[in-house]
Amino acid sequence: MIQFNVPPFVGQETEYMKEAIDNHKICGDGPFTKKCNQWFEERFQAQKVMLTTSGSTALDMALMLCDLKPGDEVILPSYTFSSTANAPVLCGASLVFVDIRPDTMNIDEQKIEAVITDKTRVIIAVHYAGVACEMDTIMEIARKHNLLVVEDAAQGVMSTYKGKALGTIGDFGCYSFHETKNYSMGEGGAVVINDSAYNEKAEILREKGTNRAKFFRGQVDKYTWVDFGDSYLPSDLNAAYLWAQLEHADDINANRLSVWNRYYQEFMPLQDAGKIQLPVIPSDCEHNAHMFYIKCGSLKERSDFISFMKKNDILCTFHYVPLHSAPAGQKFGRFSGVDEHTTSESDRLVRLPLYYNMDAADLDKVVAKVKEFYASI
Repeated sequence: MIQFNVPPFVGQETEYMKEAIDNHKICGDGPFTKKCNQWFEERFQAQKVMLTTSGSTALDMALMLCDLKPGDEVILPSYTFSSTANAPVLCGASLVFVDIRPDTMNIDEQKIEAVITDKTRVIIAVHYAGVACEMDTIMEIARKHNLLVVEDAAQGVMSTYKGKALGTIGDFGCYSFHETKNYSMGEGGAVVINDSAYNEKAEILREKGTNRAKFFRGQVDKYTWVDFGDSYLPSDLNAAYLWAQLEHADDINANRLSVWNRYYQEFMPLQDAGKIQLPVIPSDCEHNAHMFYIKCGSLKERSDFISFMKKNDILCTFHYVPLHSAPAGQKFGRFSGVDEHTTSESDRLVRLPLYYNMDAADLDKVVAKVKEFYASI
Protein backbone atom coordinates (compact mmCIF):
# COMPACT_ATOMS: atom_id res chain seq x y z
CA MET A 1 0.00 0.00 0.00
CA ILE A 2 1.35 3.42 -0.94
CA GLN A 3 0.70 5.59 2.09
CA PHE A 4 -0.65 9.10 1.80
CA ASN A 5 2.02 10.31 4.24
CA VAL A 6 5.17 8.95 5.83
CA PRO A 7 6.66 11.09 8.64
CA PRO A 8 10.10 12.47 7.74
CA PHE A 9 13.16 10.76 9.20
CA VAL A 10 16.76 11.64 8.35
CA GLY A 11 18.68 9.28 10.66
CA GLN A 12 20.08 11.44 13.48
CA GLU A 13 16.78 11.76 15.37
CA THR A 14 17.36 8.85 17.76
CA GLU A 15 20.96 9.91 18.35
CA TYR A 16 19.89 13.39 19.41
CA MET A 17 17.04 12.07 21.54
CA LYS A 18 19.50 9.80 23.35
CA GLU A 19 21.76 12.81 23.87
CA ALA A 20 18.87 14.65 25.56
CA ILE A 21 18.23 11.63 27.79
CA ASP A 22 21.90 11.28 28.69
CA ASN A 23 22.02 14.98 29.60
CA HIS A 24 19.08 14.44 31.99
CA LYS A 25 17.19 17.26 30.30
CA ILE A 26 14.01 16.11 28.60
CA CYS A 27 11.50 18.70 29.81
CA GLY A 28 10.70 21.94 28.01
CA ASP A 29 13.15 24.63 26.93
CA GLY A 30 16.18 22.36 26.93
CA PRO A 31 19.22 22.71 24.65
CA PHE A 32 17.51 21.27 21.57
CA THR A 33 14.49 23.54 22.00
CA LYS A 34 16.80 26.53 22.14
CA LYS A 35 18.69 25.34 19.04
CA CYS A 36 15.44 25.01 17.10
CA ASN A 37 14.18 28.43 18.20
CA GLN A 38 17.47 30.03 17.18
CA TRP A 39 17.49 28.22 13.82
CA PHE A 40 14.10 29.64 12.89
CA GLU A 41 14.98 33.12 14.09
CA GLU A 42 18.18 33.20 12.05
CA ARG A 43 16.96 31.36 8.96
CA PHE A 44 13.68 33.28 8.67
CA GLN A 45 14.94 36.57 10.15
CA ALA A 46 12.20 36.29 12.76
CA GLN A 47 12.15 38.54 15.81
CA LYS A 48 11.24 35.76 18.27
CA VAL A 49 10.29 32.10 17.81
CA MET A 50 9.10 29.73 20.56
CA LEU A 51 8.47 26.04 20.09
CA THR A 52 5.07 24.90 21.35
CA THR A 53 3.34 21.58 21.95
CA SER A 54 1.44 21.81 18.66
CA GLY A 55 0.43 24.09 15.83
CA SER A 56 -2.93 24.35 17.61
CA THR A 57 -1.39 25.69 20.83
CA ALA A 58 0.75 28.07 18.78
CA LEU A 59 -2.51 29.47 17.41
CA ASP A 60 -3.99 29.55 20.91
CA MET A 61 -1.02 31.59 22.13
CA ALA A 62 -1.18 33.96 19.17
CA LEU A 63 -4.89 34.70 19.64
CA MET A 64 -4.46 35.14 23.40
CA LEU A 65 -1.67 37.62 22.73
CA CYS A 66 -4.15 39.54 20.58
CA ASP A 67 -6.05 40.16 23.84
CA LEU A 68 -9.42 39.15 22.42
CA LYS A 69 -12.53 39.64 24.52
CA PRO A 70 -15.95 37.95 24.34
CA GLY A 71 -17.93 39.60 21.56
CA ASP A 72 -14.90 40.46 19.45
CA GLU A 73 -14.88 39.18 15.88
CA VAL A 74 -12.14 37.37 13.97
CA ILE A 75 -12.10 37.09 10.18
CA LEU A 76 -10.84 33.81 8.70
CA PRO A 77 -11.47 31.46 5.77
CA SER A 78 -13.97 28.65 6.18
CA TYR A 79 -11.66 26.38 4.19
CA THR A 80 -9.19 25.51 6.95
CA PHE A 81 -8.61 23.06 9.80
CA SER A 82 -10.61 23.34 13.01
CA SER A 83 -7.55 24.54 14.98
CA THR A 84 -7.67 27.87 13.13
CA ALA A 85 -11.18 28.46 14.46
CA ASN A 86 -10.75 26.91 17.90
CA ALA A 87 -8.12 29.47 18.91
CA PRO A 88 -10.38 32.56 18.69
CA VAL A 89 -13.32 30.58 20.11
CA LEU A 90 -11.15 29.75 23.14
CA CYS A 91 -10.84 33.52 23.68
CA GLY A 92 -14.61 34.03 23.44
CA ALA A 93 -14.52 35.67 20.01
CA SER A 94 -17.03 35.15 17.21
CA LEU A 95 -15.96 33.79 13.84
CA VAL A 96 -16.63 35.56 10.56
CA PHE A 97 -15.95 33.21 7.65
CA VAL A 98 -14.95 34.65 4.27
CA ASP A 99 -14.89 33.01 0.84
CA ILE A 100 -11.67 31.74 -0.75
CA ARG A 101 -9.91 32.33 -4.04
CA PRO A 102 -10.38 29.37 -6.39
CA ASP A 103 -6.79 29.55 -7.64
CA THR A 104 -4.82 29.26 -4.38
CA MET A 105 -7.61 28.12 -2.01
CA ASN A 106 -6.56 30.98 0.28
CA ILE A 107 -8.81 33.64 1.79
CA ASP A 108 -10.00 36.10 -0.85
CA GLU A 109 -8.28 39.30 0.22
CA GLN A 110 -10.73 41.33 -1.86
CA LYS A 111 -13.65 40.19 0.31
CA ILE A 112 -12.15 40.99 3.71
CA GLU A 113 -12.73 44.72 4.05
CA ALA A 114 -16.47 44.48 3.36
CA VAL A 115 -17.04 42.26 6.42
CA ILE A 116 -15.10 44.39 8.92
CA THR A 117 -17.27 45.80 11.72
CA ASP A 118 -16.56 47.80 14.85
CA LYS A 119 -16.18 44.42 16.61
CA THR A 120 -13.45 43.09 14.30
CA ARG A 121 -10.07 42.68 15.98
CA VAL A 122 -8.07 40.07 14.04
CA ILE A 123 -7.62 38.66 10.54
CA ILE A 124 -6.26 35.12 10.29
CA ALA A 125 -4.45 34.43 7.01
CA VAL A 126 -4.16 30.69 6.35
CA HIS A 127 -1.42 29.82 3.87
CA TYR A 128 -2.97 26.74 2.29
CA ALA A 129 -0.55 24.11 0.92
CA GLY A 130 2.38 26.35 1.82
CA VAL A 131 1.32 28.95 -0.78
CA ALA A 132 1.13 32.47 0.61
CA CYS A 133 -1.99 34.57 0.87
CA GLU A 134 -1.86 38.00 -0.77
CA MET A 135 -0.20 39.47 2.31
CA ASP A 136 0.46 43.02 1.09
CA THR A 137 -3.26 43.61 0.62
CA ILE A 138 -4.17 41.89 3.90
CA MET A 139 -1.62 43.92 5.87
CA GLU A 140 -2.78 47.15 4.22
CA ILE A 141 -6.38 46.44 5.21
CA ALA A 142 -5.34 45.50 8.73
CA ARG A 143 -3.30 48.65 9.29
CA LYS A 144 -6.06 50.83 7.83
CA HIS A 145 -8.56 49.42 10.33
CA ASN A 146 -6.15 48.95 13.26
CA LEU A 147 -6.45 45.16 13.21
CA LEU A 148 -3.95 42.46 14.10
CA VAL A 149 -2.93 39.74 11.63
CA VAL A 150 -2.17 36.16 12.60
CA GLU A 151 -0.56 33.96 9.95
CA ASP A 152 -1.60 30.33 10.16
CA ALA A 153 1.54 29.03 8.45
CA ALA A 154 1.10 25.48 9.77
CA GLN A 155 1.81 24.22 6.25
CA GLY A 156 4.19 27.00 5.29
CA VAL A 157 7.61 26.31 6.84
CA MET A 158 10.28 27.21 4.21
CA SER A 159 7.74 29.02 1.99
CA THR A 160 8.06 32.73 1.21
CA TYR A 161 6.03 35.71 0.00
CA LYS A 162 8.07 38.31 -1.89
CA GLY A 163 11.18 36.90 -0.24
CA LYS A 164 9.81 36.98 3.31
CA ALA A 165 9.33 33.77 5.26
CA LEU A 166 5.69 32.92 5.93
CA GLY A 167 4.89 33.57 9.58
CA THR A 168 7.13 36.65 9.74
CA ILE A 169 4.88 39.10 7.87
CA GLY A 170 1.86 39.53 10.16
CA ASP A 171 1.87 40.36 13.86
CA PHE A 172 2.11 36.68 14.80
CA GLY A 173 2.87 33.49 12.90
CA CYS A 174 2.16 29.86 13.70
CA TYR A 175 3.92 26.70 12.47
CA SER A 176 3.07 23.03 12.88
CA PHE A 177 5.47 20.10 13.21
CA HIS A 178 2.84 17.37 13.27
CA GLU A 179 3.87 14.09 11.66
CA THR A 180 2.06 15.12 8.46
CA LYS A 181 4.15 18.27 8.02
CA ASN A 182 7.38 18.75 6.05
CA TYR A 183 9.39 18.86 9.27
CA SER A 184 8.12 16.89 12.22
CA MET A 185 8.55 16.35 15.93
CA GLY A 186 5.53 14.03 16.15
CA GLU A 187 3.36 16.66 17.78
CA GLY A 188 4.63 20.21 18.01
CA GLY A 189 4.57 23.71 16.63
CA ALA A 190 5.98 27.19 17.06
CA VAL A 191 4.69 30.69 17.54
CA VAL A 192 6.45 33.60 15.85
CA ILE A 193 6.37 36.95 17.65
CA ASN A 194 7.06 39.74 15.17
CA ASP A 195 6.83 42.67 17.62
CA SER A 196 9.20 42.60 20.59
CA ALA A 197 6.57 44.38 22.69
CA TYR A 198 4.84 40.99 23.03
CA ASN A 199 7.93 38.98 24.02
CA GLU A 200 7.55 39.11 27.77
CA LYS A 201 3.82 38.47 27.66
CA ALA A 202 4.41 35.49 25.38
CA GLU A 203 7.06 34.04 27.71
CA ILE A 204 4.73 34.37 30.70
CA LEU A 205 1.81 32.83 28.81
CA ARG A 206 3.95 29.90 27.66
CA GLU A 207 5.48 29.31 31.12
CA LYS A 208 2.32 28.72 33.15
CA GLY A 209 1.88 32.41 33.92
CA THR A 210 5.27 32.78 35.59
CA ASN A 211 8.26 35.01 34.92
CA ARG A 212 10.52 31.94 34.86
CA ALA A 213 12.25 33.04 31.64
CA LYS A 214 13.37 36.30 33.26
CA PHE A 215 14.64 34.32 36.27
CA PHE A 216 16.85 32.09 34.14
CA ARG A 217 18.24 35.17 32.38
CA GLY A 218 19.12 36.61 35.80
CA GLN A 219 16.70 39.51 35.47
CA VAL A 220 14.84 38.60 38.70
CA ASP A 221 16.15 36.76 41.76
CA LYS A 222 13.15 34.43 41.97
CA TYR A 223 10.24 33.61 39.75
CA THR A 224 6.59 33.72 40.61
CA TRP A 225 3.09 33.61 39.14
CA VAL A 226 2.47 36.98 37.53
CA ASP A 227 -0.39 36.49 35.03
CA PHE A 228 -2.59 33.92 33.33
CA GLY A 229 -0.68 31.24 31.49
CA ASP A 230 -0.48 27.59 30.59
CA SER A 231 2.19 25.05 29.67
CA TYR A 232 2.96 25.22 25.97
CA LEU A 233 6.51 23.85 26.20
CA PRO A 234 7.24 20.66 24.23
CA SER A 235 9.60 18.05 25.60
CA ASP A 236 13.22 18.47 24.57
CA LEU A 237 12.96 14.91 23.24
CA ASN A 238 10.56 16.19 20.59
CA ALA A 239 12.80 19.16 19.87
CA ALA A 240 15.78 16.79 19.46
CA TYR A 241 13.80 14.88 16.84
CA LEU A 242 13.01 18.12 15.01
CA TRP A 243 16.58 19.42 15.24
CA ALA A 244 17.87 16.50 13.17
CA GLN A 245 15.52 17.51 10.36
CA LEU A 246 16.33 21.21 10.56
CA GLU A 247 19.97 20.30 9.93
CA HIS A 248 18.76 18.78 6.64
CA ALA A 249 16.01 21.32 5.94
CA ASP A 250 17.19 22.24 2.46
CA ASP A 251 17.63 18.61 1.41
CA ILE A 252 14.11 17.77 2.62
CA ASN A 253 12.70 20.79 0.82
CA ALA A 254 14.46 19.94 -2.45
CA ASN A 255 13.36 16.32 -2.25
CA ARG A 256 9.71 17.23 -1.78
CA LEU A 257 9.85 19.82 -4.55
CA SER A 258 11.20 17.19 -6.95
CA VAL A 259 8.15 15.00 -6.29
CA TRP A 260 5.80 17.99 -6.63
CA ASN A 261 7.38 19.06 -9.90
CA ARG A 262 7.21 15.52 -11.31
CA TYR A 263 3.47 15.38 -10.58
CA TYR A 264 2.92 18.81 -12.12
CA GLN A 265 4.77 18.00 -15.31
CA GLU A 266 3.14 14.59 -15.72
CA PHE A 267 -0.40 15.91 -15.21
CA MET A 268 -0.13 19.09 -17.26
CA PRO A 269 -1.57 17.30 -20.35
CA LEU A 270 -4.64 16.32 -18.28
CA GLN A 271 -5.15 19.97 -17.34
CA ASP A 272 -4.63 21.05 -20.95
CA ALA A 273 -7.33 18.54 -21.94
CA GLY A 274 -9.72 20.08 -19.42
CA LYS A 275 -9.93 16.95 -17.26
CA ILE A 276 -8.37 18.30 -14.05
CA GLN A 277 -7.06 21.51 -12.52
CA LEU A 278 -3.58 21.76 -11.02
CA PRO A 279 -2.33 23.95 -8.16
CA VAL A 280 -1.58 27.61 -8.90
CA ILE A 281 1.57 29.23 -7.50
CA PRO A 282 1.52 33.05 -7.82
CA SER A 283 4.74 34.54 -9.19
CA ASP A 284 5.66 36.28 -5.95
CA CYS A 285 5.30 33.09 -3.90
CA GLU A 286 7.87 30.38 -3.30
CA HIS A 287 6.22 27.23 -1.98
CA ASN A 288 7.56 24.27 0.00
CA ALA A 289 5.78 21.38 -1.74
CA HIS A 290 3.75 20.71 1.38
CA MET A 291 1.10 18.95 -0.69
CA PHE A 292 0.12 18.15 -4.23
CA TYR A 293 -3.54 18.20 -5.13
CA ILE A 294 -5.65 17.98 -8.21
CA LYS A 295 -9.19 19.23 -8.68
CA CYS A 296 -11.59 16.73 -10.21
CA GLY A 297 -14.60 17.64 -12.30
CA SER A 298 -17.15 17.02 -9.54
CA LEU A 299 -17.67 15.58 -6.08
CA LYS A 300 -18.76 12.26 -7.59
CA GLU A 301 -15.68 12.13 -9.80
CA ARG A 302 -13.49 12.74 -6.77
CA SER A 303 -15.17 9.92 -4.84
CA ASP A 304 -14.71 7.59 -7.81
CA PHE A 305 -11.07 8.65 -8.11
CA ILE A 306 -10.29 8.01 -4.44
CA SER A 307 -12.01 4.61 -4.66
CA PHE A 308 -10.08 3.69 -7.83
CA MET A 309 -6.75 4.65 -6.27
CA LYS A 310 -7.51 2.72 -3.08
CA LYS A 311 -8.32 -0.41 -5.11
CA ASN A 312 -4.86 0.00 -6.59
CA ASP A 313 -3.28 0.27 -3.12
CA ILE A 314 -2.77 4.03 -3.23
CA LEU A 315 -4.17 6.18 -0.43
CA CYS A 316 -5.43 9.61 -1.48
CA THR A 317 -7.53 11.94 0.63
CA PHE A 318 -9.80 14.94 0.30
CA HIS A 319 -9.28 17.90 2.56
CA TYR A 320 -11.38 20.20 4.71
CA VAL A 321 -15.13 20.16 4.95
CA PRO A 322 -15.80 23.93 5.11
CA LEU A 323 -16.08 25.00 8.73
CA HIS A 324 -19.14 27.16 8.24
CA SER A 325 -21.12 24.04 7.30
CA ALA A 326 -20.01 22.16 10.45
CA PRO A 327 -22.08 22.17 13.66
CA ALA A 328 -19.40 24.07 15.59
CA GLY A 329 -18.98 26.56 12.76
CA GLN A 330 -22.68 27.36 12.87
CA LYS A 331 -22.54 27.63 16.65
CA PHE A 332 -19.54 29.93 16.91
CA GLY A 333 -19.67 31.98 13.72
CA ARG A 334 -21.26 32.97 10.45
CA PHE A 335 -20.34 33.02 6.79
CA SER A 336 -20.31 36.59 5.55
CA GLY A 337 -21.04 37.18 1.90
CA VAL A 338 -21.64 34.54 -0.77
CA ASP A 339 -20.11 31.07 -0.64
CA GLU A 340 -19.06 31.28 -4.27
CA HIS A 341 -16.00 29.04 -4.16
CA THR A 342 -15.42 27.56 -0.70
CA THR A 343 -17.79 24.60 -0.93
CA SER A 344 -17.63 23.98 -4.67
CA GLU A 345 -13.82 23.99 -4.78
CA SER A 346 -13.38 21.91 -1.63
CA ASP A 347 -15.74 19.28 -3.09
CA ARG A 348 -13.39 18.71 -6.02
CA LEU A 349 -9.97 18.76 -4.36
CA VAL A 350 -8.04 15.54 -3.71
CA ARG A 351 -4.50 15.17 -2.35
CA LEU A 352 -1.96 12.71 -3.73
CA PRO A 353 0.76 10.93 -1.70
CA LEU A 354 3.78 13.17 -1.14
CA TYR A 355 6.47 12.77 1.48
CA TYR A 356 10.22 12.97 2.00
CA ASN A 357 12.19 10.19 0.26
CA MET A 358 9.15 8.83 -1.51
CA ASP A 359 10.14 5.64 -3.34
CA ALA A 360 10.65 6.21 -7.08
CA ALA A 361 8.63 3.11 -8.00
CA ASP A 362 5.76 4.31 -5.80
CA LEU A 363 5.84 7.72 -7.46
CA ASP A 364 5.78 6.07 -10.87
CA LYS A 365 2.78 4.00 -9.87
CA VAL A 366 0.80 7.00 -8.59
CA VAL A 367 1.46 8.86 -11.85
CA ALA A 368 0.46 5.86 -13.93
CA LYS A 369 -2.77 5.21 -12.04
CA VAL A 370 -3.89 8.85 -12.15
CA LYS A 371 -3.42 8.76 -15.92
CA GLU A 372 -5.22 5.41 -16.15
CA PHE A 373 -8.23 6.75 -14.26
CA TYR A 374 -8.54 9.80 -16.49
CA ALA A 375 -8.03 7.79 -19.66
CA SER A 376 -11.24 5.95 -18.79
CA ILE A 377 -13.48 9.01 -18.43
